[in-house]
Amino acid sequence: MLKGNSVVSISDIGKDEMFELFKLADSYSRSVEQGQKIDSLHGSIMATFFYEPSTRTRLSFESAMHRLGGSVISVSEAKSSSVAKGETLADTVRMAASYSDIIVIRHPMDGAAKLARKFSSKPIINAGDGSGQHPTQTLLDLYTIRKELSGIDGKEITMLGDLRYGRTVHSLLLALSEFDVRINLVSPPLLRVPQHILDQVSSRIRIRVTENLNDVISESDVLYVTRIQKERFTDETEYNSVIGSYIVNSEIASTMKKNSIIMHPLPRVNEISPEVDADPRAAYFRQAANGIPVRMALLSMILGGK
Repeated sequence: MLKGNSVVSISDIGKDEMFELFKLADSYSRSVEQGQKIDSLHGSIMATFFYEPSTRTRLSFESAMHRLGGSVISVSEAKSSSVAKGETLADTVRMAASYSDIIVIRHPMDGAAKLARKFSSKPIINAGDGSGQHPTQTLLDLYTIRKELSGIDGKEITMLGDLRYGRTVHSLLLALSEFDVRINLVSPPLLRVPQHILDQVSSRIRIRVTENLNDVISESDVLYVTRIQKERFTDETEYNSVIGSYIVNSEIASTMKKNSIIMHPLPRVNEISPEVDADPRAAYFRQAANGIPVRMALLSMILGGK
């Protein structure tokens, strides 16, 4: 059960709970579209700590809480908090737990949300921890595939770009291993999925690893494009050797199935040309919009909203 529990990894949510969450997200999406007032979390307070830059995740979490009738207190960057004075994450979380009912945290350190959970008396939601995981992005990604393609099972999904540092890919791979799907991993050798992630999923789903997008693009139902994570590189020479490795333009999009979709967790840099935005297969802005009902559903299920 999600009620009262933290979500620091996508494995904290079972498959049945995912589908329950998706149904609730559908309901919230209709309510928002119809302008209905929702007060299921009236009186609840969400604390957000974003120690890395964020636009979509932070705004959609805050929008979700407000749409549920709750309120938000926030720290937008480390230098504006007592972290700048040397306060530990443990002490920050202990303090925040006394001020709020749920805590959303993004942090540059892998495992930060798991650590925060140890010291918090209130549920923790991982909004991204270094190159580790981003479970709520995965929920909205799965929700988008389900909504756009009328289901997830039976689909062929190609992940393209930075599969080494891209935490959205790591979480999504782990989640997709619970479904009947085929996965193509397309990246330069330097940016391949970490072996420990492959070890967890390779026995459950068919995976093909290649450097050539043309090998798999025409059979893909989903093309999941990722930005090369410049901020994760410790060697600028390595970054410069892979930047621009893949650019999805209209010519590439035209080789895809008519009813396929192109996704991206955003922000993008140059890996999808703006000309692709007008293609009906370009689902990335619809994907981003799905973050609100999905996060509304997650907050409601954890906090027991009615």
